[in-house]
Amino acid sequence: MRHILYIIIFFFITNCTLNKVINHHGVHFLDKKHTQLTINSSNKNDIIALLGPPSTKSTFDNDLWIYIERATGSSRISRLGKIRLLKNNVLILEIARNGLLAEKIFFNKDSMNKLEFSDDFTQMKYTKKSFIYDFLSSVRQKMNDPLGQRGK
Repeated sequence: MRHILYIIIFFFITNCTLNKVINHHGVHFLDKKHTQLTINSSNKNDIIALLGPPSTKSTFDNDLWIYIERATGSSRISRLGKIRLLKNNVLILEIARNGLLAEKIFFNKDSMNKLEFSDDFTQMKYTKKSFIYDFLSSVRQKMNDPLGQRGK
């Protein structure tokens, strides 16, 4: 009986890992790579060679290229496998019509805005004598009796 218990404990301990597991999405080391880009000097080919194709492209007056880096991970046994956000970097590059880098904006997880949501509720503004109530009542009546035969 003791041998079976030791075998079970051995398999349990060997399957647990204490190494940090990190899941990456997007361009690795975006925070370091964006410093190599210079405004009015780097062109589209330089950007693609350094960062690869953009995550998202947008064309307005100038091209907007958006690069994303996201890393999540969990390491502690005490956290019971909860995933936490390690990196959330976004790089927005504006490319002028001549193909040179016109502007670059870098956001990390600390510089992004924290949004607060309102707890207020919207009150209903119709009564039984309002136009909306009459209109919806007539629609409901036509849906329940499309041929007008029930009242007869």
